[in-house]
Amino acid sequence: MRFTPRLAAALVVAFLTLAPTFIRALADDKKDDKKDDKKEDKSAAAEKEKALYADSTTQGTVDVAGQHIAYTAVVGVLTVASTDNNDAQLGLDGKPLPGTQLALNEPDKPKDAPPTARMSYVAYFKKDAKAEDRPITFFYNGGPGAASVWLHMGSLGPKHVVTEGDQHLPAAPYKLADNPESLLDTSDLVFIDMPGTGFGRLLGKDPGPAFWGIDEDANAFARFIVRFITKYNRWNSPKFLFGESYGTTRSAVLADILENNKSVDLNGVILLSQIFNFTTDIDEPAANPGVDLPYILALPTYAATAWYHKKLPNQPAALDPFLKEVEEYATGPYSHALALGTDLSESEKQAVAEKLHEYAGLPVAYWIKANLRVSGGEFSKTLQDDQNLTTGRLDTRFSGPTLDPLSEGAEYDPQSSAISSAYVSLFNDYVRRELKYGDGQTYLPEALFSGTHWDEKHNGHTASTNVANDLAEALKTNPRLKIMVNGGYYDLATPFFAAQYEEKHLPIPQSLAKNIEYDWYESGHMVYVRNQSLKQLHDRVAAFITSTLADNK
Repeated sequence: MRFTPRLAAALVVAFLTLAPTFIRALADDKKDDKKDDKKEDKSAAAEKEKALYADSTTQGTVDVAGQHIAYTAVVGVLTVASTDNNDAQLGLDGKPLPGTQLALNEPDKPKDAPPTARMSYVAYFKKDAKAEDRPITFFYNGGPGAASVWLHMGSLGPKHVVTEGDQHLPAAPYKLADNPESLLDTSDLVFIDMPGTGFGRLLGKDPGPAFWGIDEDANAFARFIVRFITKYNRWNSPKFLFGESYGTTRSAVLADILENNKSVDLNGVILLSQIFNFTTDIDEPAANPGVDLPYILALPTYAATAWYHKKLPNQPAALDPFLKEVEEYATGPYSHALALGTDLSESEKQAVAEKLHEYAGLPVAYWIKANLRVSGGEFSKTLQDDQNLTTGRLDTRFSGPTLDPLSEGAEYDPQSSAISSAYVSLFNDYVRRELKYGDGQTYLPEALFSGTHWDEKHNGHTASTNVANDLAEALKTNPRLKIMVNGGYYDLATPFFAAQYEEKHLPIPQSLAKNIEYDWYESGHMVYVRNQSLKQLHDRVAAFITSTLADNK
């Protein structure tokens, strides 16, 4: 063929005609390649995530109450949604079920997805036990914002951090021992980390407000428990809740949700270091003038603490009868004196101050200056001021050097400083070395709130937190439900007398009061840090579970 100008023009026309199609084809190929690459990247990321969060199952043994118990330990995560509707569309793997609206609307970027909480847990199952005959107890700590490391490593699990005494522990290496007071002789155990703690993480769009609040948190735990008993086929097992500190607040709301929204009847609720009504909080009662209940209910704890540190002008020989006397004075003459307010005469105020000095050790002049009202922090700073020591808050048996001798109140908690490193360090070692979980992950003992505040709204109300109605409703709708209240005499964070007061003022018929039992210990907020109290805790909780099951037959 001879190349002519006419042929050249024809070729140019043909090229211009076909070029866009060719270019589009090349672009489409590139797009397809990118889509394929994206799919491969997403698939690889999903596989990596699956491997990272895969359950770990190990075996162990522990000797408890003359029994040699073989158990299976499982560490893992369960994902819950922030609403019941979305939760119903998630599979046990935490992914939207195929064909659901959640799956159909799944965004390209995970950060734009509806919020979910990946909640971590450690479960211990006694081997060769029949599920329907075997109780299961769900444990969680408080804060709000705490993981379950404290109950897990200190109380009734198969391992125990050794913390006997009331002094700051030496630094690592710490001692982890088999726990002869583990509750595995009576119940299977599940230690749950609240959303945003432990190995769990919050995912999706703006997840903090979706899980960090009184109602949001309790609903997340309810969804977790339903998922757990589904995954492990424990629907027909006897079920117990065990919450500590704010965990007791959670338990009241959670029990009501499980009973009345999830059709899950509970056998029992075990409360340790209880607080339902936050207007009784002794930390900053001066912020709520006119409400004197915190001072009244903290007085027996002040008395127990002064007795322990031998700061009383006339030291009683035994603690229990002394506390009974103080309790009667607190709810009688002391309560009356505070109720009089500015009508209280100077002579009456002097007489009350002298009695408070006799019962709680602080100088008469200090009580007068404080207008007979001393907060927990002020008491902790002042009781051992002559020795330049600050008294503990979580456990007033502990003391530590005062940071600022001129401060009005305590600036730290010597008990928390004394043992926290041991708990966190030993759990991080134990979970990786023995339970074979957590490589490449960070365990968060506390939630990183990052500017998100805990939502104290409850059932749409913004008044000071009080969840007594929730537990009362759970009791009234399930009259067979049993409640066990545990507290330490030396707990200034949630005083034992306040817990007793709250329970005795639940809005329930008097006939249901027999469903509640009370157990007190010569220990603090974490009653289990003292070996004798840990043994008592085991024996009493085991007896509570056993008797509850017997009553239900």
